[in-house]
Amino acid sequence: MDSGKDKEDQAAGGNGTKHLAAVAILTAVTTVFTYIIRVPIAPTRGYINLGDVAIYFTAFTFGPLTALFAGGLGPAIADILAGYSQWAPITLGIHGLQGLLAGYLFRLLSRRRSESPSGKAAGYTLGGVAGTVVMTGFYFLAGGLMVGFGAALVEVPGNLIQNAVGLTGGIVLTAAVRKAYPPVERFSW
Repeated sequence: MDSGKDKEDQAAGGNGTKHLAAVAILTAVTTVFTYIIRVPIAPTRGYINLGDVAIYFTAFTFGPLTALFAGGLGPAIADILAGYSQWAPITLGIHGLQGLLAGYLFRLLSRRRSESPSGKAAGYTLGGVAGTVVMTGFYFLAGGLMVGFGAALVEVPGNLIQNAVGLTGGIVLTAAVRKAYPPVERFSW
């Protein structure tokens, strides 16, 4: 017996099509957020940006797998477009893992606590902390191996600020989109 949701999914091409479309659109959004505002960090030849807003939004709204793909691909494409190609493969892995962990921990904690406000708050917090540790730690390690650990240390405060801004913006966007369009839950993957 088909439920109403199953019929909607079939009419829209199934979940696979929805997930692919969400990844494509969110990859483009993440690329734009990463590319538009860039603050160069001279010692590491990297830059601070707003891409984490889109990564955390994707993780909390569309789930860990969508955040893995869009969160990795979007910033890597922005790196290539902005002339930071040396960072693109590293960015792909780091931001993809950041999105995956943030989305997974948010989903785990918010579902475990029956979608209560405290469950969501714990999910946002733990997802954000894990994403920040992954992003800041792995960029420090990669930068240290590429240009030296002294130079990589200069980027750490900027990466922490980038994550704080990204987490705050991601939570605000998630809340706004879920309030304006509750069926967005169907796109979670």
